[in-house]
Amino acid sequence: MKKFAALLLAVMMTFSVTACTAQQAASSKTAEESKASAAPKTDFKAAMVTDTGGVNDQSFNQSSWEGLQKISKDTGIEVKYTESKQESDYVTNLDKAADDENNLIWGIGFAMSDAILNAAKQNPDINYAIVDMAYEKTPENVTGVVFRAQEPSFTVGYIAAKTTKTGKVGFVGGQHSNVIDQFEYGYKAGVAYAAKELGKNITVDAQYAESFSDASKGKAIASSMFSKNCDIVFHAAGGAGVGVIQAAKEANKFAIGVDRDQAYLAPENVLTSALKHVGHAVELVTKEAADGKKIGGKTYAYGLTEDAVGIPEKHDLMGDEVYNAAMEVQNKIKDKTITPPANKEQYDGYVKSLK
Repeated sequence: MKKFAALLLAVMMTFSVTACTAQQAASSKTAEESKASAAPKTDFKAAMVTDTGGVNDQSFNQSSWEGLQKISKDTGIEVKYTESKQESDYVTNLDKAADDENNLIWGIGFAMSDAILNAAKQNPDINYAIVDMAYEKTPENVTGVVFRAQEPSFTVGYIAAKTTKTGKVGFVGGQHSNVIDQFEYGYKAGVAYAAKELGKNITVDAQYAESFSDASKGKAIASSMFSKNCDIVFHAAGGAGVGVIQAAKEANKFAIGVDRDQAYLAPENVLTSALKHVGHAVELVTKEAADGKKIGGKTYAYGLTEDAVGIPEKHDLMGDEVYNAAMEVQNKIKDKTITPPANKEQYDGYVKSLK
């Protein structure tokens, strides 16, 4: 009887352990199935081709790639990028993106405008999108994305004028274009607006690096400006603008960043940045395309009203008084009390209106 009782107990324990293990396995399988069913599944593929600044330009190429990475994380779409070392790479890189059967191909920067048009013509079944370009006539499979860059540029120009001790500030552009005009003349107008408010004469020295990738050229121009009494220099020069920030750090002067908050490059020397939330725009447009919405044949325009541009909230280097005044200026832009100029003609008219 004792042997039989021991045998019965052993059988019951074995059955209990087996049942428990089976229950745990079933529970684990159910959890895995639930996790798998919750993960986004999509065959949509998107790629981007950088301009010559490269994907780590600390500016709009990098921001664009971050936007694609975010939409990939949120939806599961496949994303890739290809860097262009020189302008002649644009066509080759766009062809490769098409051969990889991407549904949406981004060109980052207005310099790629012709290459995007040609690629779209050759591949009518693929959607193309381009940052910082609005075509006069946009093909049905092309989407333009532009920003009213003159709005944050006006704001940082106002800040520069309120902050300068020498009465002389600078601007370094990458290459002359309609897009960079927005930065230059928006900035100059903001300086002029603040100068009138202060009752001072504040001048702007504007020069161009003729490059969006040559940091040494940007640094040389800015260093020269600092040596000639400029104490604040704003750049809209992509990778070349990183050199402007390096020059500010070495001269112990201020630089103003662009496209993204560039304070991390020189925390004690980047006064503020003219933000363009390029990554957010890339994310929004890509999501619409992935959701099957028609995005081609039109241009998306983003500005302060859409919270797509602005300046960083952190403002230790300028202080509360200047920052709060800049926020008031931004509100005036939003309600159209102030309309920042986007080119020289508009700027000339704006300056006359201040007199």
